[in-house]
Amino acid sequence: MSDVQTQIDQLVKSNDIVLFMKGSASFPMCGFSGRAIQILKACGVDTKALKTVNVLEDDGIRQGIKEYSNWPTIPQLYVKGEFIGGSDIMMEMYESGELQKTISGQA
Repeated sequence: MSDVQTQIDQLVKSNDIVLFMKGSASFPMCGFSGRAIQILKACGVDTKALKTVNVLEDDGIRQGIKEYSNWPTIPQLYVKGEFIGGSDIMMEMYESGELQKTISGQA
């Protein structure tokens, strides 16, 4: 595992909810990242308590997260170490109620 992969692994495993995104929770830098934040807020997640990683600040992480998850796009959500998906999957899960259960630990 490369240094970047180790760093990503530690972020994912040491935080309950991690969102790899473009920008920050208070200033998303793309529509998909903004939508991901809105979905998490709708699930009752306090964005101040949310761990976000701005992939625009580190190209190694920007590429590395795609390899780590084997998923080509950003944002990427992880809950309790488990890869959930991007904003489209988050929206589908939110609409079905599954995301709220996953986040609250009732899944």
